[in-house]
Amino acid sequence: MSDDVTHRLSTEGVDPLMLAGVNDGNLVQLAKRLSVRVSLRGDTLMLQGSLAAVERATSVAQALVDLARMGETLDVGDVDRLVSDEGHQPPGEKTEGDTRIILPGLRRVIQAKTAGQGDYLKAIAGHDIVIGIGPAGTGKTYLAVAAAVDALSRKRVRRIVLARPAVEAGESLGFLPGDLHEKVDPYLRPLYDALEDMMPRDRVQKAIDSRTIEIAPLAYMRGRTLSDAFVILDEAQNATGMQMKMFLTRLGVNSRAVITGDKTQIDLANREDSGLLQVERILPGIEGIAFCYLGDTDVVRHRLVRDIIRAYAEDVQG
Repeated sequence: MSDDVTHRLSTEGVDPLMLAGVNDGNLVQLAKRLSVRVSLRGDTLMLQGSLAAVERATSVAQALVDLARMGETLDVGDVDRLVSDEGHQPPGEKTEGDTRIILPGLRRVIQAKTAGQGDYLKAIAGHDIVIGIGPAGTGKTYLAVAAAVDALSRKRVRRIVLARPAVEAGESLGFLPGDLHEKVDPYLRPLYDALEDMMPRDRVQKAIDSRTIEIAPLAYMRGRTLSDAFVILDEAQNATGMQMKMFLTRLGVNSRAVITGDKTQIDLANREDSGLLQVERILPGIEGIAFCYLGDTDVVRHRLVRDIIRAYAEDVQG
């Protein structure tokens, strides 16, 4: 049409497959969501459509280009998030207090994909204890582990300690098959997975063998003092109040802690026994401790996860 406009964005230095996605899925989604025609030719991304549509699409497309240029693996979910977050600062734009994490051995940059994740990473950078509360899929554990690996690689700490309550969903370790390692491994596996996404597997194993990285059930923390360490307590909603107090009082000199949990996933027999609920009442206002709340808009898994979380929340409210 005669009133259509064309805008060209440079994609120099960008892997075209990373930007376009499988079968050009990212570009197809961009065109579909913002009613523009999108084509990628050489080092140029072309947007065509009405002036208003092209203006909207340009900021989203530029954010995609910036993320791809930094080595981010993109999918249609990222396109959807950028469209939904339109009007906010694109994640690829650098600001004061920028919290991108560039890990040794990785070709990509780990950074916030939502405003809530950005606040979470800034809190981790600026506080000794951070309590991240939110639903599944918001990156609570993944970003905390990335921050821990970053601190270790920069020699800000000498070790990483990752802990989880070893009893969930009403199960007791004594009734599970196998030796102690086999019993606790299923509970700790998500922490191994996060680490192995950020470090070569052989380096992870070497660090575990040398105790530079320790992954253990929360009960193993009792009686210890954790100095020069980045400590993460994951699935904290299933720690009892006594366990939470024990964990928090383990921190030694030059240590920092991140506690993550989801208040909708408490598996304890008595919900009010949850240490996560207790610290939410007891600790606000203490200098050096930050609470970060992530919501369904911060979900970075499959787009349906966000919709599922909302549906459950509405059912509870109803």
